[in-house]
Amino acid sequence: MKKLSALAIIMIFLISCTSKQGNMTVKGNIKGLKKGTVYLQKVKDTALVIVDSVVIDGNSEFILVDDIISPEVYYLTLDKKSNEHITFFGDKGEITIDSKLEKLVYSAKIKGSKNQTLLEEHNKMIKKFNDKQLDLIKANFEAQRDKDIEMIEDIRKKEKNLVKRKYLYTVNFAVTHAKHEIAPYLALTDLYNANVTLLDTINNSLSKKVKNSKYGLELQKFIDTIKKSEVIK
Repeated sequence: MKKLSALAIIMIFLISCTSKQGNMTVKGNIKGLKKGTVYLQKVKDTALVIVDSVVIDGNSEFILVDDIISPEVYYLTLDKKSNEHITFFGDKGEITIDSKLEKLVYSAKIKGSKNQTLLEEHNKMIKKFNDKQLDLIKANFEAQRDKDIEMIEDIRKKEKNLVKRKYLYTVNFAVTHAKHEIAPYLALTDLYNANVTLLDTINNSLSKKVKNSKYGLELQKFIDTIKKSEVIK
């Protein structure tokens, strides 16, 4: 009886030390991971901070939690100082992430967030733009080698047009999905050096809920800063 009581006390102590409360739960499995630590990180005040972690010892499944006010981007990594991380849109409720140790980032399958689905859709198209850009870089290298002035000029025009199309795609995507936090997020990450008019277009299309979200407030602040600096100039 005394042994059972002692065991119960130990179990209560362990639960109180390891359990963290939060309105977002990230469950997952990294196949091939036998030992190590899985970190859940996010950006806070421009710094990347660890919000939760779990030690893996034999069982590659994990559960991580955090309190989230509005949807925002999180990072899942096996090394808190590594640049290799799974990027995903967190949200209230349950998020599932399944991956493999050998290809941690590229084999990741993420479910549970509408913003995540939209982010993947956007990134899939952006990859096509980036692939075309790589083709143009290769063509430009060959034109430079052959000293083909006409070809170099033609490639320059194509590159300029491609960048414009890429920007407009992201703007249209953000405006189309203005009821989701992905919209201001893309404005801040993919269009930060775009004309402020484009940023205004996205900002003005946002729903009231999104305007008051983490990225909605950051976008407004960013636009205000740009306009203020233009007035000073």
